[in-house]
Amino acid sequence: MRPYATAQQTGTRTVQCDATAVRSAPGRGSRAFAILDGIGDHESVRSWTRTAAVQVAEAAARHADAETGLRAVYARYAAERPDGRNGMPGAAALVAVTTPDGRLTLAWAGDCRAYLITGDGRARQLTQDHNFRRTWPATETCPIAGSRHRITSYLGSSHTDQDILKWHHHPAVESAAIDPTGPAHLLLATDGAYEPYEDAGDDIARELRGEGFGALSRTARRFTEGSVRRALLAREEAGGSPHADNATVLLARL
Repeated sequence: MRPYATAQQTGTRTVQCDATAVRSAPGRGSRAFAILDGIGDHESVRSWTRTAAVQVAEAAARHADAETGLRAVYARYAAERPDGRNGMPGAAALVAVTTPDGRLTLAWAGDCRAYLITGDGRARQLTQDHNFRRTWPATETCPIAGSRHRITSYLGSSHTDQDILKWHHHPAVESAAIDPTGPAHLLLATDGAYEPYEDAGDDIARELRGEGFGALSRTARRFTEGSVRRALLAREEAGGSPHADNATVLLARL
């Protein structure tokens, strides 16, 4: 049985611009799981994001380290765009790498999230969002200053660590490393997948466990379907027009 599964829902978007990729490094035993949330709603973004997801996963698996892999791809795109993105595609990006010694490394640019679902049924968030809510408090005169919908770093940007640190107090690419103890699952999710649960006050670990982790594909699909359903319900209750973002998850057994 494959130890991971992915699921996607387009929501009310026109194009599915999220992407996932899983790659292993022959002879090294490392495996990389990547998830990207493309910026925009166009076929060109979808195509770019799918290609970039593979590049990130391949680089991270080859280096057996999430940060080294993501930074290599980040630098490559930054070199192609010295004057900024200028309308070129970009994406929030997150990659996780497992190695034979049980170590888990993560690296991200943007607001995709990683959660560790432990055997005791708890969800531990492993990443910190790169968005305005983290770096700028909202005010009455400028509520958008604290918006979670304005990301502060992303793959495809030409901004350096020093740029982002100066403006938003975190590097362009952030990283973490953990040594999971005992059986656990790793959840990678785009904001369209985790935000509806967070907004509804639902426990992500409980929603994931549901019928159990036995069939990862069914669990992942049920989770994304729940994301869209909650997003539409929240808009309806608020009196707004129907809207649900692309929702994508990658669920892996560690």
